[in-house]
Amino acid sequence: MARDPYQELGVSRAATADEIRKAFRKLAKANHPDTNPGNKEAEERFKRVSAAFDIIGDPEKRKKFDAGEIDAEGRETFRGFGGAGGAGGPWGPPPGGGFGGRGGGYRSETFEGVDLGDILGEMFGGGGRGGRGGGAGGGFGGFSQRGADVRAKLEIDLIDAIRGGKRRIAFSDGRTVDVTIPKGAQEGQTLRLRGQGAPGRSGPGDAFIELTIQPHPVFRREGEVLVMDLPVTLYDAVLGGKVEAPTPDGPVTLTIPKGSNTGAKLRLKGKGLTDAQGRRGDLFARLVVALPDAPDPALEMLAEDMRKSRPYTPRRRG
Repeated sequence: MARDPYQELGVSRAATADEIRKAFRKLAKANHPDTNPGNKEAEERFKRVSAAFDIIGDPEKRKKFDAGEIDAEGRETFRGFGGAGGAGGPWGPPPGGGFGGRGGGYRSETFEGVDLGDILGEMFGGGGRGGRGGGAGGGFGGFSQRGADVRAKLEIDLIDAIRGGKRRIAFSDGRTVDVTIPKGAQEGQTLRLRGQGAPGRSGPGDAFIELTIQPHPVFRREGEVLVMDLPVTLYDAVLGGKVEAPTPDGPVTLTIPKGSNTGAKLRLKGKGLTDAQGRRGDLFARLVVALPDAPDPALEMLAEDMRKSRPYTPRRRG
């Protein structure tokens, strides 16, 4: 039986959602299999804290757990067998009073080698495990219920969001699944992985993966447009030239027009964001004229001469 999720995460029942998240992050980081290769104890600990967070890290599940409607493994408890008093039907209650956990409710568990869920399923036409009697989510008292859905967040690179790709994610039960990132993925988009949720008598539930796009060091989104700053030398800006420019698909050669200034934008067609229909937009390179890192006496003399004989007022840019 799963340990109380509050105890597993080391928080009180009055803990805030933020405190629960912080506790989980700390424990998950310390026990993640990637940082503890071959350490079975850490791997089991990671599974337990992940399972605990799956219960009390979700507001709805936490509410149900606190009310005794689900157990520490997320399974629904059965209420109403034998009436509100919990008389227990023809057999009476098992030792300890009541059938199962909180509030006299019944949980589908094995007592001394007998699965009470199978017995009740046969009594009420449920056909035992996964039999007839309501299909997925149906059956008597939820004995034929489909497994619970699970939710997780996945951070992806902006390049993966544009071009698509695959990322691997680890679930709380230790399984790892390759997630296909679609082209044009959006911040907050949720991917549904059918049959990758928790197991159940009528089959497993689904997994819902919410995507978070990490900031990129070069490219940034401005609405529906992809932009970047492109540093250019003073002489390429004045005389024009060809420079290498990065794109999500690799570097390309870009022509700098003669007399370019900081703030000028050059368009790289078909190198931008991908929309929901898979069409690529454009990338805009904003030029930034950069002076040499070290002082240049010749450049200083030219600048002094210009200031004295050919002064000018920089164009104002809105």
